[in-house]
Amino acid sequence: MDAVRIDKFVHTYNEIKVSNVAIPQRKNDEVLVTIFAAGVNFVDLLYRRSVFPVVPGGKHQNNRSLVLPPFTLGLEFAGVVDSSPPGCSFKPGDHVFGGSLGSYASRISVKPSVLHHIPSKWSFAEAAGLAATVPVSYGALIMRGNIRPGETVLIHAAAGGLGLMAVQIAKARGCTVIATAGCGFKLEVARKYGADHTFNYKDPVWFKHVLDVTNGNGVDAVFDPVGLVDKSLKCLKQKGRILIVGFAGNIEQIGTNRVLLKQAVLIGYRFGETERQDPAETVGIWKGLREMIDKDLIKPTVYDKEYTGLESVPEAMTDLSDRKVWGKAIIKVTHDVKARM
Repeated sequence: MDAVRIDKFVHTYNEIKVSNVAIPQRKNDEVLVTIFAAGVNFVDLLYRRSVFPVVPGGKHQNNRSLVLPPFTLGLEFAGVVDSSPPGCSFKPGDHVFGGSLGSYASRISVKPSVLHHIPSKWSFAEAAGLAATVPVSYGALIMRGNIRPGETVLIHAAAGGLGLMAVQIAKARGCTVIATAGCGFKLEVARKYGADHTFNYKDPVWFKHVLDVTNGNGVDAVFDPVGLVDKSLKCLKQKGRILIVGFAGNIEQIGTNRVLLKQAVLIGYRFGETERQDPAETVGIWKGLREMIDKDLIKPTVYDKEYTGLESVPEAMTDLSDRKVWGKAIIKVTHDVKARM
């Protein structure tokens, strides 16, 4: 089996290599899947340098839970079930997607709980970018942020994998969406997926434009996967909510006096930790998402550059690091031209 392995923590993407490793053996309670496509995520960039602090099942080092080399990169995939335990809802031949460390591989063995059937209208490539993005956006906005019809939601990095899903979920909820991104092309992408207003967050006074389009009222909620809490407070309504789902740069230092003056609610959301602590909530997240997907309220967000074969993973990670990617970069793992890609 081919897999993108990390034998030691690396600093450049060119050091990441495809290796031949043993085909995984399906455990009694797991499902063996042949992977046709895999999604690329920002967290992959952190894992390969060991700067992402907590990984399920990781070994402990310096009071942190880490995955230590060697291990296989990749967090989400889509493919076909090879084999499954008796009574499992996933049968050989089923088209599935899921999330698990080790997804940059030709096969993977996983618990049934991480798998979902691919929507009938979606290809493997389209479904491969779901597991690590859309539940994060839904969980933050719906389960934690409790966004409601008629509210105004500000979504940062709105052309990214998380951001485009957040735009669609907020629109499906009946909200007005204000989106930010770092260039004009990405703002155009955000509008294509439903954003009502778009602003470049590189503009030092973007928050003033947000106030202008809200008649000075500000927004009800902010979805922040990059670290823009400080300026978001400037255009937040009294008692508004800021949903912190990640950091793309330096971790901010926020004056709590400003939080007090706005009576702001700051909410941190980690889907992975929530999934470990409260599996029932994860079930509820996917139930709500399935309803939206079945109603065509959520569309695929596949970046329009093709990455073919596991050997293309370093190139895709470089493009993601260089902020060239909108939506989800997808690795087409299989070379089978008959595959439903």
